[in-house]
Amino acid sequence: MEHLDKLESQSIFIIREAYEHVPNLAMLWSVGKDSTVLLKLCQKAFFGHIPIPLVHIDTSFKIPEMIAYRDQLALRWRLQMVYGQNEEALKKKETFPDGKVSCIDCCKALKTEALRQTINGSGPRYKMNLETGEYERDTNREPYGGLIVGIRADEEGSRSKERIFSPRGISNDWEISDQPPEFWGQFNTDFPSKAHVRVHPLLDWTETDIWHYIAREEVPIVDLYFNRGEGKRYRSLGCGPCTKPIQSHASNLQEVIQELEEGKLKNIAERSGRAQDQEDRGGLELLRRGGYM
Repeated sequence: MEHLDKLESQSIFIIREAYEHVPNLAMLWSVGKDSTVLLKLCQKAFFGHIPIPLVHIDTSFKIPEMIAYRDQLALRWRLQMVYGQNEEALKKKETFPDGKVSCIDCCKALKTEALRQTINGSGPRYKMNLETGEYERDTNREPYGGLIVGIRADEEGSRSKERIFSPRGISNDWEISDQPPEFWGQFNTDFPSKAHVRVHPLLDWTETDIWHYIAREEVPIVDLYFNRGEGKRYRSLGCGPCTKPIQSHASNLQEVIQELEEGKLKNIAERSGRAQDQEDRGGLELLRRGGYM
């Protein structure tokens, strides 16, 4: 089989294993290229239907095109779209854009803590009404037993230390030194009854694999990834105030792939436009140990 076919088959197998073994499973959808490929794989795994909720952590500072794209695709594909927020931190303006805290501390509050609250049901969840396209308070407070997440090992250093099935602590914390072994494609799916599990079907994919798959499968993605006339495009998407585009004239899929394959970006880290990566010299490891996505 071709390289992409092998990756696709493995990822679909992992998704189905997660659905079988992890109770009340959900999937994180950041609206970026990786998690949207994961969305397509999930759709394939269940023959066109996605039977689990799609969870988006909305900091309220996302680039507006991302939110518009999220809601349009959710309606078109009839997704169980849910978002969570740390409303208390936003109300107090304890954020980087408001000048109150560092970017790292803002991520802890608006992403890590918001994710924790959303997972365990202690914080608000808002669910899309597929008839009106509006969001309504979700009355279901049952904790999510696990999350399928679209991280890749080659994207950032701490992610290369992950397992495909990665149990978390009671506060969603990640203990790097205490992870189950995964040998010869065998995954441990025997977890304690109340464990929270992160599942990473894209761990073995590369950035170039992602773009080739987007092109082959015609995966719809937000056009922020392409140059729109300014000689810049986003390579990684996050909050508007702390995410910067890179210099690039790639305006379509083939030009992005060519740019990567010719090594034009080899000296530029994929997440170099993310302010939290500049602040955290541990390569996001401290954030991720605390439960960051």
